[in-house]
Amino acid sequence: MQRRDFLKLTTACAAAGLLPVWSRSLMAATRPLLPVPPQLTPDIRQRIRLTAMTGMTRWQGREVPTWGYNGSLLGPVLRLRRQQQVTIDINNTLPMATALHWHGLKVGGEVDGGPQEVIPAGGRREVTFTPDQQAATCWYHPHYHGHTGFQVAKGLAGMLIIDDDEIDLLRLPIEWGVDDIPLIFQDKQLTAEGTQIDYQLDIMRAAVGWFGNMMLTNGVSYPQHAVPRGWVRFRMLNGCNARSLILSTSDQRPLYVIASDGGLLAQPVKVDSLEMIPGERFEVMVDTSDGKAFDLVTLPTEQAGMVLAPFDQPLPVLNVLPIRIAGSSTLPDTLSVMPSLPAQESLAGMTKRTLQLSMDKQLDQQGMAALINRYGHKAMGGMSMGETTSPDNSMAGMAMPHQSMSSQATGSGMDKMPGMSGMTMEAHPAKSAGKAYDFHQGNKINGKAFDMNHPAFDVPLQTTEVWRISGQGDMMLHPFHVHGTQFRILSENGLPVAAHRQGWKDIVRVEGGVSEILVNFTHTASQNQAYMAHCHLLEHEDTGMMLGFTVSRT
Repeated sequence: MQRRDFLKLTTACAAAGLLPVWSRSLMAATRPLLPVPPQLTPDIRQRIRLTAMTGMTRWQGREVPTWGYNGSLLGPVLRLRRQQQVTIDINNTLPMATALHWHGLKVGGEVDGGPQEVIPAGGRREVTFTPDQQAATCWYHPHYHGHTGFQVAKGLAGMLIIDDDEIDLLRLPIEWGVDDIPLIFQDKQLTAEGTQIDYQLDIMRAAVGWFGNMMLTNGVSYPQHAVPRGWVRFRMLNGCNARSLILSTSDQRPLYVIASDGGLLAQPVKVDSLEMIPGERFEVMVDTSDGKAFDLVTLPTEQAGMVLAPFDQPLPVLNVLPIRIAGSSTLPDTLSVMPSLPAQESLAGMTKRTLQLSMDKQLDQQGMAALINRYGHKAMGGMSMGETTSPDNSMAGMAMPHQSMSSQATGSGMDKMPGMSGMTMEAHPAKSAGKAYDFHQGNKINGKAFDMNHPAFDVPLQTTEVWRISGQGDMMLHPFHVHGTQFRILSENGLPVAAHRQGWKDIVRVEGGVSEILVNFTHTASQNQAYMAHCHLLEHEDTGMMLGFTVSRT
């Protein structure tokens, strides 16, 4: 029997004797098994069919309406190969329009799937492209402006993996669902009845993001998974709307980061814990050769709104149970050739752009007041509160640490969407001086809320620029994402770049400081099919913290 077949068999028959008695009974009695999403590869015509559809998912003993791709929740893992063309047929059977973005792919604006590429309810879209980038773990998700957070909360997301010849030469774990394991982390909030996902885009969420009180791994709360003894590879995706995660192991065994957003690092980086901001991916290897069970856990953060129970304590997200069969993969000393960053004198001659991220003062104050009014001061996490609130929790006159440029929002006409019982996008405006504040354009870049029809600037094709992304004056977390390209981080939030974050990236952390990235543009994007650059805290994106830009031939 080939190793591939044998390892698959061990997983299938774990309950029949390969696990110790205690773990067999544990798996049978207490914890659900980790769902492993199927892989979907191009057919003989190099085509893949994806359908956005409605369904039902069982959580906490109740059936809950959810959305997914080719199923009720999440979607299959799309497996593509470098330099092999693929055509993807996207069908929308949802009760509302959507858009589908290929997050992490270096493709032209015509196929990127930004918010301008709307697929109406009952409609379809076909895109054809040829991946030309190194092996990487990417993902796909909706990008319908004003509704992105809602649709991701409903369940629309899936991994996309690119393979190439370079990675094939390494003895990394490759047995899907056995020692090469996809993990999509998301938090959810259900209504009090437990029958609907409780999504609201109100003034509180526009300020701090939508967060839940239930953590899911591949759509399941704290599942178990049997793995061989030896090196195991976890492909991790933070698919949360707003929540930053800090992953670690319950027994302090180290994590070895081998890849980030854009693919392999130069060499493995050993870490005790791994922070993942929304939209980020990391590939991590863990040594299970001791045969001892352990948990992957997420540790408490100091992110506003994200420190409430059960996230105020280490929270298990996956129980890992090594079986008696040994794996044969290795952890290489070197992984890939990483180009050196240019010398400082070279950077001096490059075009530089500054993107200032900001939140209306009114949204800032009223959003934080709503957060405290609902959850108490504990919800502020590690953020300094300055002065105390007024007796009515209005925060009038309060010196907030994340005040930003003041601007009058105009609203965007977001209405309650059809067929969304239990899930409203209507504003619940807070009051200030007797007037209601419309927050729908309260988040901005360079003082402007997102304008679909007017890209902010143009970049010449085949050029490299230095982007300075500033969160100064705004202490909120902003995971900043750039479409259609990859970049290297020069500094992150004013600090030197951690070793495991020095590879190719498409998301950078901005939180009260300045992050600098070196961006190269290899594909074109027209005015009608512009790329996006935006905060990947989805409620910030939906309320204006996004801009379009074009890339044109000189």
